[in-house]
Amino acid sequence: MTTTLDAVPTLDVDPFSHETLEDPLPMQAALRDAGPVVYLPRYDLYAVARYEEVRAALVDWQRFPSSAGVGMSNFKHETPWRPPSLLLEADPPHHDAPRAVLSAILGPRALRRLTDRWFADAEDLVAGLLDGRGDVVELDGMTALAEAFPLRVFPDAVGLPAEGREHLLPYGDHAFNAFGPSNDLVAKGAPRVGELSAWVASQCAREVLSDDGFGAAIWAASDRGDITPAQAPLIVRSLLTAGVDTTVHGLGAVLHGLATHPDAWATLRARPERARVAFDEAVRWQSPVQTFFRTAEGEVPIGGTVVPADHKILMFLGAANRDPRHWHDPDRFDLDRDPSGHVGYGMGLHQCVGQHVARLEGAALLTALARRVERIEPAAAPTRHHNNTMRAFAALPLRLTPARA
Repeated sequence: MTTTLDAVPTLDVDPFSHETLEDPLPMQAALRDAGPVVYLPRYDLYAVARYEEVRAALVDWQRFPSSAGVGMSNFKHETPWRPPSLLLEADPPHHDAPRAVLSAILGPRALRRLTDRWFADAEDLVAGLLDGRGDVVELDGMTALAEAFPLRVFPDAVGLPAEGREHLLPYGDHAFNAFGPSNDLVAKGAPRVGELSAWVASQCAREVLSDDGFGAAIWAASDRGDITPAQAPLIVRSLLTAGVDTTVHGLGAVLHGLATHPDAWATLRARPERARVAFDEAVRWQSPVQTFFRTAEGEVPIGGTVVPADHKILMFLGAANRDPRHWHDPDRFDLDRDPSGHVGYGMGLHQCVGQHVARLEGAALLTALARRVERIEPAAAPTRHHNNTMRAFAALPLRLTPARA
């Protein structure tokens, strides 16, 4: 084992350049091939891109804690632009109570009451797009499906009022951009940060939320003493920050996968119970959340080297999810694959607490599409949306052929 920098492979690559954000796969392959740990001098970072090391860093919260921030900024030395997340950017014991509260509110058992309603909402959305529009329907899969469905059901489930929901996507986009360097993508969102942050903060107040949603359940937990009243609005805010964009781009990924893989679409139509597998496979294949940072608590050994104390380590979730050392034929979108074990939702103590919500949204929309659509095909080349953390589409032109009654 070594602690010397010259023994660590070095690559002068920029994970946040527009060229890389447009197509990160070549850089990710180069990082995996270079070694288990790679030094990125441009940002003075240590990077892990192979599945084994990414998973190891994710689960080792004691030595790679999140409390110094899961972005490039080090909260030990820099003041974050917003209060740190009690879930993503906290470690035990501070992480424990908020996590336990949300795990109960967002767990599979609790979500059963939403299943029928969300499946009906998906049927209604798809019917509205197809009925009376002819033998072939062309639409933008992002705006008409991937954005429309989460913005329809998730804010309702949280308990948000109808007015102002259009702020959720630009707020989330800036939040995920801010995990990266202070580049042009961050500057683009900066003029609206104050307005969007104020709106989101206002939605977290008890009196704004309906009395039957996730938000009310979080405030009820504060009444019981499970969390403090000061923690309740911050937990609601975490839901609004991370609960929309991730699902939107997960849906974009699965729509793209099904449109470009006719065999997968045929499988889903024949076996609609595979809808959840299709969504998870898309999260593995496209990895909407591409990267997260941790910070070395001390000198931490990983991958045959040692990350120096207080240094950031950049975990390439997208690269790990396509690591041929772990996955067979990883570049293929395959509904016969078991994608469980992918790191698209993180792993370990900080694994995404809302993943069951995202899966339910995905299953509802895909089931409705499989029932009502005979063929789904690209209508034109998709357009990427660049974000420092997320792999996303700006536009996804699709051609849908409705199924015959």
